[in-house]
Amino acid sequence: MTALPAADHAENSGSRRRGEALLRAIFSAALDQLRDVGWRRLTMEGVAACAHTGKAALYRRWASKEDLVVAAIESTLPEPPGVPDLGDIRAELLHLFDRIHSTMYSPPGCALRAIMNEIEHDHAKVFHELVQRLVFDPSRAVTAEVLRRGVARGEVRADTDIDLLADLGPAMLMYRSKVCGGEVEVGYPKRLVDNALMPMIRP
Repeated sequence: MTALPAADHAENSGSRRRGEALLRAIFSAALDQLRDVGWRRLTMEGVAACAHTGKAALYRRWASKEDLVVAAIESTLPEPPGVPDLGDIRAELLHLFDRIHSTMYSPPGCALRAIMNEIEHDHAKVFHELVQRLVFDPSRAVTAEVLRRGVARGEVRADTDIDLLADLGPAMLMYRSKVCGGEVEVGYPKRLVDNALMPMIRP
């Protein structure tokens, strides 16, 4: 029997997985490849090989690696964090910023940060918009909600500039990650709450 060429064999093997199973494998492979080789060296062929499928399976769904990576991040990034009413503003802010920190260092969050550190100008807008839509805007909205609850309970000054402070926490976490490089230390969200936010909002 004539052996299949490697790409055809991968396509044939990968075709046993269909629908969601195949998509999960491809998305996982794309994130793994981003972590291992970075954005500039990422290729559709490399993702296909990592996912044990043929590159035709990728090109049928996405025209470029940019389209593939956007789909992978959109599908796998954790949902925006909600914060239950804990009856205490500090506890709620700690809960929220710990969740934002966890999202930033999840596999898709790490992939997104890696892209932003080396993306070419021509592609940057797409990923800046992705960060805004999937990370910053939801985090800002939940922060504002938590602060308003604190105002209603009398724990936060009524004249607090909620719009400004809703930017501060998420922005500082992202700034620290991008500008300082590497992982934001686990205790940083607590320092941010106790040393920056709480002194500004206490009645």
